[in-house]
Amino acid sequence: MLTPEQFAVLREEATERPFSSPLNNEHRAGEFSCVGCGQPLFDSNTKYDSGSGWPSFWAPKDKAVATSTDHKIGVARTEVHCSKCGGHLGHVFNDGPAPTGLRYCMNGTALTFTPKTS
Repeated sequence: MLTPEQFAVLREEATERPFSSPLNNEHRAGEFSCVGCGQPLFDSNTKYDSGSGWPSFWAPKDKAVATSTDHKIGVARTEVHCSKCGGHLGHVFNDGPAPTGLRYCMNGTALTFTPKTS
């Protein structure tokens, strides 16, 4: 069952406050998945500190996300959704690091983290 904050982000396309998610500071090896359906979305080796206040990644897992155009703030942005359940995850921007040059800026409340076990 989703918390009210998770529901607002995933199903109503809200945005969490910057620097509010503990996942922003998660640095262990592991996997980030959709809190709505459990689909694996990002590997920890693609996560980096963008300084934006949201967990950021330079690439998702293959076929894990879908995108659409969002005009909610008056400019076009690329919105990122879980490809399985359609949950809103965040946005992707063209100001990320190599090798992709992309910054998948995700709401931590839309994600779960599973540490890698030895």
